Amino acid sequence: MARVAGVELPRNKRMEIALTYIYGIGRPTALHILEKAKVDLGRNSDELTADEQVRIRQVIDSDCKVEGDLRRDVQQSIKRLMDLGSYRGIRHRRGLPVRGQRTHTNARTRKGPRTDRLCSQSAVMNLWVLNDSHDAIIGQA
Repeated sequence: MARVAGVELPRNKRMEIALTYIYGIGRPTALHILEKAKVDLGRNSDELTADEQVRIRQVIDSDCKVEGDLRRDVQQSIKRLMDLGSYRGIRHRRGLPVRGQRTHTNARTRKGPRTDRLCSQSAVMNLWVLNDSHDAIIGQA
């Protein structure tokens, strides 16, 4: 099994598909890498020679930002937006959708499970007042 960019490529898959298991490489990039490394597109990952693996690694190292480097860059970009206080940064900080989706009824994935509305401060105060007046009525009877 081939190991490229710190990722074990799956067995018995065509190389254009196997390369997509690496974070940051999709189908178009995988095709570009294979063309540049002069590896047959239809070849399975099990059939790669050591020379072909080396060529693929060299192309990925020289042309692509993948795995840890890419994840770090994405996180730094998000942190920069939050530090600037931009609208997108504030949405990231609050855990709300960033790209303009509606939040009135949907967005449960970003917002998390619904919170119980009964536990709000005003609801607690209303229950306390009702309980107090109920005790007063029972005391009169």
